[in-house]
Amino acid sequence: MIDGEQWFEAPEERRSLFARLLGVHPDGVALVPAASYGMAVAARNLTARSCQQVLVLADDFPSGVNTWRAFARKHGVEVLTVRRESEQNWTDAVLGALDDRVAIASVPSAHWTDGALIDLVRVGERARACGARLVVDATQSLGAVELDLAAARPDYLVAAGYKWLLGPYGLSYLYVAEEHRDGEPLEENWISRAGSEDFAGLADYRDDYLPGGRRFDVGERASFELTPMANAALRQLLDWKVANIEAALSGITGEIEDAARELGIAISSDGARGPHMIGLLLPPERCASAPDALGRAGVHVALRGRALRISPHLHVTGDDIGRLTGALRALVG
Repeated sequence: MIDGEQWFEAPEERRSLFARLLGVHPDGVALVPAASYGMAVAARNLTARSCQQVLVLADDFPSGVNTWRAFARKHGVEVLTVRRESEQNWTDAVLGALDDRVAIASVPSAHWTDGALIDLVRVGERARACGARLVVDATQSLGAVELDLAAARPDYLVAAGYKWLLGPYGLSYLYVAEEHRDGEPLEENWISRAGSEDFAGLADYRDDYLPGGRRFDVGERASFELTPMANAALRQLLDWKVANIEAALSGITGEIEDAARELGIAISSDGARGPHMIGLLLPPERCASAPDALGRAGVHVALRGRALRISPHLHVTGDDIGRLTGALRALVG
């Protein structure tokens, strides 16, 4: 039997656990099915004038870019795609492009292709100085790298729950800054309305929402089979502590970087990569075949853009790193 605990208490626990991980009050968190849903909420509630721009990163994950391309068509604004020079990091590239023509700056916490970090505090400061809104996709680092949300002060932040948050596919999160919490949700479901826990009174239709970001919750947020998994994952992360995870992963990726350099392999995010991911730049003729070749050696990586993305977690051992190094040596000859 599904009772009130599954309908209401377990999802609220998930909201509170995520809020603890992010260091915010639960009222700022909405439970959404995907990062793209959260991006769509932000796009629904932000505006821009025809003379303004929406800033995105080159080669960023398409869900966010597609959202802002659609926004730009609707509002008649320009999409400003920031590219970095060969010796430039993403933060400096963004800061060099962010001026008072930008209405919305949409940036990740780490680039999905290789884990290159963006300094959200510096970008947030510049955005506020220029009068721009800051929307952050933290999917590629949240749960593995510490995030100072109070210093970055994004207007909206999204995170898919199945990456570094270790949860099941289909449960994600949206943080909404306080000034935006009376905005317009994407849907008018029943469970985000005040009094929704009273099943007998559901036909006494109400226009008022639950407090805070809950108005942006997706319908069927209870997700009875997945919510216990997500709650267990968030409790585990809080128990481990993100700072400890970050330190451990930094050691692992550091060993991989040293091994790659000894083989003459360049690092795509050299000097600005996160502690949790590393992108290797293989010779062009080796790139396409690299994932399959490494897979046959029991090494699982992903080709993202030009980078061979390696994203280890705490289960990776010295033997695993040795197997990776051997497979790379065979690949590059």
